[in-house]
Amino acid sequence: MADAMRYSDAVFAFLIAMVAAAALTPLAARLARRIGAIDFPRARGLSQKPTPKLGGLAIFAGVLVASLIWLPSTITLAHVPHTPRGSSGGTVHTWAILAGALVITLVGAIDDWRDLPPAAKLLGQIAAAVIAVEAGVNVTEITLPFAGSLQFPNEGGVLSGIWLVALMNIVNFSDGLDGLAAGLCTIDGVAFTIIIFDVLGGSSVVPVLAALIAGASLGFLFFNFPPAKVFMGDSGANLLGYLLGVVAVIGSLKTGTVIALAVPLLILAVPFMDTSFVVAKRLKYHRKPWEADANHFHHRLARIGFSQRKTIGYLYAWTVMLAVVAILLSVIPYDPGHDGHYRLGWTLVTAAILVIAAAASVYLVYVLEILKFKGLRVMQIRRLEPDTDEHELEEAAERDIETGEFETVAK
Repeated sequence: MADAMRYSDAVFAFLIAMVAAAALTPLAARLARRIGAIDFPRARGLSQKPTPKLGGLAIFAGVLVASLIWLPSTITLAHVPHTPRGSSGGTVHTWAILAGALVITLVGAIDDWRDLPPAAKLLGQIAAAVIAVEAGVNVTEITLPFAGSLQFPNEGGVLSGIWLVALMNIVNFSDGLDGLAAGLCTIDGVAFTIIIFDVLGGSSVVPVLAALIAGASLGFLFFNFPPAKVFMGDSGANLLGYLLGVVAVIGSLKTGTVIALAVPLLILAVPFMDTSFVVAKRLKYHRKPWEADANHFHHRLARIGFSQRKTIGYLYAWTVMLAVVAILLSVIPYDPGHDGHYRLGWTLVTAAILVIAAAASVYLVYVLEILKFKGLRVMQIRRLEPDTDEHELEEAAERDIETGEFETVAK
């Protein structure tokens, strides 16, 4: 009965957070217009008209309302059955998690209103992360497949804080297209809900937190889907990154299961890859990693002719595919049983799933023309322009790879 109640709690928390965020998003947009927190079209952006920000305030309100109704004051991380060592357990204080969420939302809202210097934003992110770590969002042990337990009793707080700050920035970096960040966070929240229920059981309250994050994201998405009527801004992107980071730690990384590290990396793979690609490119050209540009996946897709809706459709589908893989990994019994030996058949199935997911991701990256191999691009240009000499072909291929400006694809 208690397990069934938790499942229903997750559903109702999702719905209440969604309704609250949707109801309050127009009010947040009205406040943004009144105080001048407006995003104006610019060269590196894809918006076509001035759009109010501060949507993150509505997302926070949705999370807060649902949390006050369905989350207890403390979350006890119970022992995970059928694992070699069990979970690291511990207690997480809900009020402190919400306090950290409030801090990063306010810092983001100020940045939406008056641009803050990068150092000030980073300090705000660190402050929110420290609050969460002190609340119990702290990993001291991770179990790796085939390698066993990796412990860091003294470094866990620092590593957890770095993880949370990284997630805030990763989601923030991905928030450059109408409906993208909100949609990805909705998918990610639902995936975390399913997986954590499977790992921790129906008596855990952690999936309820994941569910209400997904609900608040979806409620905001109703007004953010292209053409967007309001943007979440830094207040929303940082908030969702923070909350997803918290859920990843207390719902996966602290469980002591062999899939603990794989789950958040798979579920959050698309924004992870996008951020890694962009930061690597900035470092390659000796630019500041936090300096904004137009080299994100969605920018490159726009340059080759994808509409906004087609772009987010592909990125949504990619995220769903990886989330399904993460869910399958959590339910397939490939981990060691009581005898301590891996189950060969299920281990091979798991490996096959990972290979298929990796191959599909590489294929999608190629098909979406986010990345091109120079030799293949030379062949394509030669087919399009057979009279072009080899030197010009080489230069054209190099330019296309660096800029992402390939021949327009069909919409």
